[in-house]
Amino acid sequence: MSDHVQDQDAFRAAASRLVAARHPHALGALLGGSAAQGRATAGSDLDVAVLLPEGDHSGREVVRHEGRVAELFLNTVADLPEFFAWDRARRRGTVLFLYDQGLPLADPHGHVARTRALARQVLASGPAPLTPEEREYGRYALTCYTDDLADLADLRAPGGAICTDPATRYEQLSVADHVLREAAHLLTAHRGAWTGIGKWLPRRLLNADPVLGEALLDGHRAVAERADPVPLAAAAEQVLDLLGGPLREGYGHRWKP
Repeated sequence: MSDHVQDQDAFRAAASRLVAARHPHALGALLGGSAAQGRATAGSDLDVAVLLPEGDHSGREVVRHEGRVAELFLNTVADLPEFFAWDRARRRGTVLFLYDQGLPLADPHGHVARTRALARQVLASGPAPLTPEEREYGRYALTCYTDDLADLADLRAPGGAICTDPATRYEQLSVADHVLREAAHLLTAHRGAWTGIGKWLPRRLLNADPVLGEALLDGHRAVAERADPVPLAAAAEQVLDLLGGPLREGYGHRWKP
């Protein structure tokens, strides 16, 4: 047996012990995240979905188990349809993907199998599209951030010398983060694809649009490594072009309490 399989078995065993200790009445459970995909490292946490009977409470718990951080995604069977609808609406599908890609730990009554089937049905329908208001706000926000990034590019020394001023570098890095996140949000929505945060942002972005996604990520790296905002600003402008172009004057919205 390879070390890879042994490590995965060890994670499954640890997750099973965790569920038995904290939720012995659970209807079923599965292991998700890096551990389920064979990508876990020494510092990886445990992502565990736990199905609970009616009368219990849905939620999330973060605990330390056998020296490792573990995050438990708790859902009652009755709450699942509404929860999955909410997970789809925010377009990240965190728990939906956990059930789709996770490894069952226990399923004595078939609840996990039925839940996985429901999750896959919701995932197949794709993420919820942006509303017109969300789309226009996204265009406006990305336009503002891209304009800021272009202004910071103009501060480079003649000949394109790397900017060494600490205050300007802080601003470049902060604005670049906002440009990447907003552009990824809009591009994945435009492609009808799921989005993500943290390490899942580049994964989902590249899956949605390998060419433009890579241009955004390479542009972000250019800001970090070379203090050069130009490639990221150019990639963000391509995203805006897909959505009707930059949006500045003419944008407005009403505040709704």
